[in-house]
Amino acid sequence: MTYNGLIDLPWWGYIVVALALTHITIAGVTIFLHRHQAHRALDLHPIPSHFFRFWLWLTTGMVTKEWAAIHRKHHAKCETAEDPHSPQVKGIRKVMWQGAELYRLESHNLETMEKYGHGTPDDWIERNIYTKRSQWGIALMMMIDLLLFGPIGLTIWAVQMIWIPFFAAGVINGIGHYWGYRNFQSEDASTNIVPWGILIGGEELHNNHHAYGTSARLSSKWYEFDIGWLYIRSMEIVGLAKVKKLAPKLTWRDGRAGCDLETLQAVITHRYDVLARFGRSLQTTYREEIGKLKSRGLATSDHSVVDRLMLGDARVADADRVRVESYLQHSKVLATIYGMRQELVQLWQRSTASKEQLVKQLDDWCHRAEASGIASLSDFSRQLRRYA
Repeated sequence: MTYNGLIDLPWWGYIVVALALTHITIAGVTIFLHRHQAHRALDLHPIPSHFFRFWLWLTTGMVTKEWAAIHRKHHAKCETAEDPHSPQVKGIRKVMWQGAELYRLESHNLETMEKYGHGTPDDWIERNIYTKRSQWGIALMMMIDLLLFGPIGLTIWAVQMIWIPFFAAGVINGIGHYWGYRNFQSEDASTNIVPWGILIGGEELHNNHHAYGTSARLSSKWYEFDIGWLYIRSMEIVGLAKVKKLAPKLTWRDGRAGCDLETLQAVITHRYDVLARFGRSLQTTYREEIGKLKSRGLATSDHSVVDRLMLGDARVADADRVRVESYLQHSKVLATIYGMRQELVQLWQRSTASKEQLVKQLDDWCHRAEASGIASLSDFSRQLRRYA
């Protein structure tokens, strides 16, 4: 007699079960591992905190300290040779299809664990069960699936096992740094894959996350949806979570003749939004100048160079940097805009200047932008002074 499990479902019922179980795992990764443990964006009540620890032990075998350490290192070394899983360095195919292997290799790096793994759970059950016996949970999950659903339970278990290695290690770490749209011009290649963060718990909004890494909410625009944030707010309402950090809300004030300390603080706080608006504001001017160079036989491409100019030094290969520099030599407008962008970035990278000096530098930047004779740059400068 064939054993069909304790629960008998129609064919579509097993699909629903598999999706529900994997979604709980995704919620555990984004809420517990990512936002709570790695970035401390929220506090979790012991009940959901330990539930997520237990569930992730069952469905992934991942160790909290390892996951948090590897992710923190990713932010600290993003798009460099030390980044554990950058598709800009290692290639999109490598990260997409071997992301879990990259994670495994980095988890054996004791220096990474020691430097970036602080503050994660270190109680008896973490040391003796979840860490030392990480594979036991996976085996237990397989037996539970077989007991509940019979032979089809093995398929459900297999789906559970590949879900995180593919979607988290592959899609988010791969596509999320390779393809998509960007709300913020962060100093890396992060992208938002789609504006509806449902399938991967809100992690689809990866560029938003890199712009404001410690925010518990990953959505930014009105049309973006972060289901992980919905779960967090629901838990907060019933006392099971407490949000500690959110991305600062962008507000505007009437334009002023000069810059003050409030302008400086707002520009630094919203620096990735500032760079994104700079790129969008100057896009037409960039392309007009590239067109002029092409008509003179001095340029051979359009959009790729424009994109690199708008990105400054981020994600620019050596060959492209040489090409960009050659275009700057033949266009005073491009050279001015590019140089002004670099100066703007340096404004928040200077740690030795006083607040008064930085305000003066920002004010001087705005006056020079408005006196440049470049209409789009002048318009952007006036908008910059409205940040609050």
